[in-house]
Amino acid sequence: MKISIIVPAFNEALLLPSSLRAINDASTSFTAAGWETELIVCDNNSTDQTEQIAAAAGARVVFEPVNQISRARNAGAAHATGDWLLFVDADSYPTKALFSDLVAAIADGRCMAGGSTVRVDVKGILYDAVVGWWNFLSRRLKWAAGSFIFCETAAFREIGGFTDKLYAAEEINLFRRLKRLARRRGKSIVILDRHPMLTSHRKAHLYSVREMLLFWIRTALTAGRTLRSSRESFPWYDGRR
Repeated sequence: MKISIIVPAFNEALLLPSSLRAINDASTSFTAAGWETELIVCDNNSTDQTEQIAAAAGARVVFEPVNQISRARNAGAAHATGDWLLFVDADSYPTKALFSDLVAAIADGRCMAGGSTVRVDVKGILYDAVVGWWNFLSRRLKWAAGSFIFCETAAFREIGGFTDKLYAAEEINLFRRLKRLARRRGKSIVILDRHPMLTSHRKAHLYSVREMLLFWIRTALTAGRTLRSSRESFPWYDGRR
């Protein structure tokens, strides 16, 4: 068994070193299971030291010139040689325990794809409520957060990977299609919840509650039109770090 770990990265020099350290450390869970791994970082047209940092951490670096997370993930997947793909965001920090749970889910043989519940590195009633609501939806609807997605490589390629029509919420679109394929194949979608993925609170720090609230209100009122534009999906693409 071989796992291809794919990290999309756009100007991630600040958080990428600690994320890659966490990934490399957690990957010992795969080694303990006798599995091979490869680490691929897709530099999504960065202007900082993202490429050099990734290479120094032992990752194979590929390049995607169009600044879009779907394209970055797909570019990484196109170079992957593993039986399974594991997408981890560059501001997230998996643990050995989480990767061990992933080993168990894959080894069970019934799983086609999945993800993990999440937690953020900040406390507060508002943040707890938002994260709690997302985790509820994730478990109930079998939607994986983009910070941690795993999938059989063959299934990912069969459905065409991430759509390039969306600049945000592309992971929900992916899992809607994966769920249909899983039903046809008699397979399952698994959301791991014993060891939630730790991800940064960067957006909460960089964007005000008002900015984020207005974004999601516009998204709802326009039936998701904002998700189809990098300019309107500004929390992911305006370059604030």
